[in-house]
Amino acid sequence: MPADTAAAKQDVTSLEVRRIIRAPRERVFQAWTTPADVRRWSAPGPIEVVLSEIDLRVGGRYRLEMREPNGTPHDAYGEYLEVDPPIRVAYTWNWVQEPDVRDTVVTVEFHDLGVNGTEVVLRHEGLTKKQAESHTGGWTSILEKLGSALA
Repeated sequence: MPADTAAAKQDVTSLEVRRIIRAPRERVFQAWTTPADVRRWSAPGPIEVVLSEIDLRVGGRYRLEMREPNGTPHDAYGEYLEVDPPIRVAYTWNWVQEPDVRDTVVTVEFHDLGVNGTEVVLRHEGLTKKQAESHTGGWTSILEKLGSALA
């Protein structure tokens, strides 16, 4: 293996973000996988989702078009690898505007906490350390918006 390839593989990492959402697990899963719900919360900070397409099945595809207030686009797309309602969903994550983020994998688990709601555990794998740092802030903001949307 060439030295640059070995160094690149060592730089690959993952991130994990957790949040308790005060809503039943089935509702949280639905909010994560329904286009109309996704448009309400699935972009960090002031960024808005302007298009959400979801074909929720293994091998199905999704697409999210997000826009900053100044019009800057952030478009993500991928393919579902696992769909197990209301427990877990996994999919590839790609950025149109960031060609070095290709086929990373997002896995989201929905843990039923009964009357306390649902713990969402999100793992994003296959990122560089720099990408993981950037995405941690984005995913944290998105989970906060999900919690607010379902409150």
